[in-house]
Amino acid sequence: MNKIRIIISGGGTGGHIFPALAIARAIEKKNKNVDFLFVGAKDRMEMQKIPAEGYKIIGLWISGLQRKFDLRNLLFPIKVLFSLYSAKKIIKDFKPHLAIGTGGYASAPLIYAASKLSIPTLIQEQNSFPGITNKILGKYVNKICVAYEKMERFFPLKKMIFTGNPIRKNILGFRELRKGDINLFNINKSKETVLILGGSLGAFSINNAIAKSLKTLKDSGVNIIWQTGISYFEKATNLIEKHNIKNIYVFSFIKEMDQAYALSDIIISRAGAIAISELCYVGKPVILVPSPNVAENHQFKNAQSLVNKNAAIIVKDAESSCKLVRVMLDLIKNNDLRNSLTKNINKLSVSDAADKIASIALKLVK
Repeated sequence: MNKIRIIISGGGTGGHIFPALAIARAIEKKNKNVDFLFVGAKDRMEMQKIPAEGYKIIGLWISGLQRKFDLRNLLFPIKVLFSLYSAKKIIKDFKPHLAIGTGGYASAPLIYAASKLSIPTLIQEQNSFPGITNKILGKYVNKICVAYEKMERFFPLKKMIFTGNPIRKNILGFRELRKGDINLFNINKSKETVLILGGSLGAFSINNAIAKSLKTLKDSGVNIIWQTGISYFEKATNLIEKHNIKNIYVFSFIKEMDQAYALSDIIISRAGAIAISELCYVGKPVILVPSPNVAENHQFKNAQSLVNKNAAIIVKDAESSCKLVRVMLDLIKNNDLRNSLTKNINKLSVSDAADKIASIALKLVK
């Protein structure tokens, strides 16, 4: 039997790469007779991450349009034309039965070219406010899988299907972990624990807010699991050692997120779409500090969608230095609010998004 050939394109950040991988794995679970080809942007993280997961990837010479005046923008029209030509060649060589896009500028030429060559197409939009790429592609594709309600403002209603965002496989099993069995973080499990996340690269404003309040946090008696990101790790470690703080545990990056979630009572996080989907599934009280350095301010809009349902607290990035630790300590003392946030965020959980998207994708295959 001939194999089904599927192209998946998306990248630039983990928020686009992870869904692409999760969808591929979910399709493989449903049909082993599939050959995948990933298409990303040259010199972006997908060119390392995808092969590390065992998949083949081709890179396009493409980059985003810089928002401010930048000489690199002069190359943008040339890159678009060249990447469209390259995308058409990739499609004609690979002869896919289906093309899937998960966002990021690399997916634009590939999915557009596929639609023009009459290849069935599907895009997955992670955010409550789509990026430019998916807004444009929505006019051409067959199906659009979304993770938020009221997306008809951006996409044709007849093409949309609500699926939610894929959750990482190891996190789906975090509830099976018992606090007493987790030794990775070597913390005092009898105390309240706050998990602080700024993404794999860290978040300067969150790190700065924690560093500024070390004495307050030391005296609070609360455990802090602090993921700083690589650039802030050394500074944070030196501060902890200098002040002889025993209740703050510093990590540059936490790979075992299932264990970190299982140990935590409260979570502080950026508001990327994939992070929020995981936090809804984890179902613990959350304080969100949306990054202001993202397209269309989509992290704030993602966070606001939870706040509107009384499912999270927002602290604005610009106010984090003076407010974040105070809001966190107030939340620790407020059991009624914690219970309310837990109840409401649990209602938003979607655990089978990747399976849903895989089913929709396979139905498009001719």
